[in-house]
Amino acid sequence: MAEDDSSWSNLGFAEERAVFVSASQNARVLSEGWVAAHMFCPGCGAARLDPFANNSPVADFGCPACGEEFELKAKKGRLGRKVVDGAYSAMSARLAQPNNPSLMVMGYDRDRTRVTDLIVVPNHFFTQSIIEPRKPLGPHCRRAGWQGCNILIGDVPVAGRISLIRDSLHVPKATVLAQWQATLFLRDSGIAARGWLLEVMKAVEDIGRTEFTLDDVYAYEGRLSALYPGNNNVRPKIRQQLQVLRDRGFLEFGGRGVYRRRAFH
Repeated sequence: MAEDDSSWSNLGFAEERAVFVSASQNARVLSEGWVAAHMFCPGCGAARLDPFANNSPVADFGCPACGEEFELKAKKGRLGRKVVDGAYSAMSARLAQPNNPSLMVMGYDRDRTRVTDLIVVPNHFFTQSIIEPRKPLGPHCRRAGWQGCNILIGDVPVAGRISLIRDSLHVPKATVLAQWQATLFLRDSGIAARGWLLEVMKAVEDIGRTEFTLDDVYAYEGRLSALYPGNNNVRPKIRQQLQVLRDRGFLEFGGRGVYRRRAFH
């Protein structure tokens, strides 16, 4: 994919129209075909992603260079705050697995056959808190008792929602790769520790300013206490997480209790 190719967001399958009765099947064929034809690996920059066999239980694509795996979800229209996924039990079980795929979410304009938005959420941003169980199917359904889930991408920090296409325009490849690399340190943390880091990252983003103070983050003590009721030392925990984020280059410390966050937009 050329960096200056302004038309690469076109679905471009007019000559290969899907003929399934199900609209969801058509969307799957078109979106997966587009990724196979156009998408580079946001993790390492390899020129292509290889599709897995149909109905793969975990992922849809893999990078032949670095081994990253990706699940693709596509929807007509703009992206929302949640994405419908599969079985809640399976998703919960795979969170701690090393092959838990990163998530690509595509929004498309079907009439114009154009990809309007495409983001990737790296797998190190996945914790149980962003997996929302849906109501189990009723007793008269064919799969009675089955319970699906939603992925709450709106609850992922902005740094973990990496734009590949925004408003039908592609984001430079170098920008995508830099944003991916900036948060890889989260993979070094266990799920419990990662949860704290992500919640403090979200608090920092919610402040809404590039520069902020320790007291600004302390204002979120109540929210963090509610999320972690067993922790009676929330303020020391906040300071610890800010230090980790500073040491990993996600934040800068300017002295006199003032921090500066990096922009991920």
